[in-house]
Amino acid sequence: MIVGHVLFLHKNMAENQNETKQPKSPRCIGIIMDGNRRWAKDNGLETWQGHDAGAKKLREVTAWAIEAGVTHLIVYTFSTENWNRPESEINFLMQKLAGSVESEMPWLIEHGVKMKLVGDKNRFEPKVKDSLTLIEARTASHNKITLALALNYGGRDEILRAINKCILNRKDLLAPVTESEFTAALDTAGMPDPDMIIRTSGEQRLSGFLPWQSVYSELFFPSINWPGMTREIFFGLLEEYNRRQRRFGA
Repeated sequence: MIVGHVLFLHKNMAENQNETKQPKSPRCIGIIMDGNRRWAKDNGLETWQGHDAGAKKLREVTAWAIEAGVTHLIVYTFSTENWNRPESEINFLMQKLAGSVESEMPWLIEHGVKMKLVGDKNRFEPKVKDSLTLIEARTASHNKITLALALNYGGRDEILRAINKCILNRKDLLAPVTESEFTAALDTAGMPDPDMIIRTSGEQRLSGFLPWQSVYSELFFPSINWPGMTREIFFGLLEEYNRRQRRFGA
């Protein structure tokens, strides 16, 4: 009986160990899609071709994320500082955004992708704003993955807008703002914080990307430029994520 009991315990311990070793996909991944222009230059192409390749790569990575069981993807698409880029480059990106409803809708429907916008839309021209609003509305019922595009996004700007929103919605201006109240005022309200953040091109900084939400994110800085991201590299990063121990300050 004792031997049998020991064997039973050993079997349970082995099963429990196997269960704990099972890879667990992050719920939410943040991506700073850096390196489109460098990729274009390295391949003897125009800047717009690098951005075009980057947009196509986002489709692939979104499909890989769905396969891996990721529920939310937040991608740094256009920052508040990107308005300082050449006018021709900005015009191309805005045209790309304005045409996104027609060009991307069939793919989004096929893959069950829900689109969400993170950032301040007020600076965009009406045509772009209308296009972005429409793509959010048409995909609102999709549930395979939420793809959040950070557009005209800056972390400091988001925090300031959230603070102002809290102030405007308060009856007692002297009462302290709570963490839950502030979080609900952020652009990412209702979404989980990113478990991991990937920045391509080898740059090792977040550049204002989700400063409030990223406090416990695992950070990854692969040297590959964004259009050069491969399935092998992406799933390799997920494997590395699973090897890390997340302590959350404990």
